Amino acid sequence: MSERAMQEPTLMVLTALADAPRHGYAIAQEVKAMTGGRVVLRTGALYGALDRLLADGLIDVEREEVVDGRARRIFTLSPSGRKRLAAEAERLAVTAKEATRRLSVTRPPAAAT
Repeated sequence: MSERAMQEPTLMVLTALADAPRHGYAIAQEVKAMTGGRVVLRTGALYGALDRLLADGLIDVEREEVVDGRARRIFTLSPSGRKRLAAEAERLAVTAKEATRRLSVTRPPAAAT
């Protein structure tokens, strides 16, 4: 049995970490940039997702640092997170390909009644 499809915020957080480690604010900014502003992660939702992804082993804390007297955690995609993101990307690609194929099929106009 395959894993459940990811919710979009989870997919976006993992995607934001796929190419470089980032701290929370940088993740939120990357998600906003990747989606052209369509997805804006609120602070509570973002940190809730990061805590869940940590607990699920999909991300790791690469390091912690103090900036202006505040602790900052830098997150990175774990090996299992990379594998899960790749599987989700493949699932989405297959779905998009099928949707595109079906949209290109010419259908006869519906008969008027």
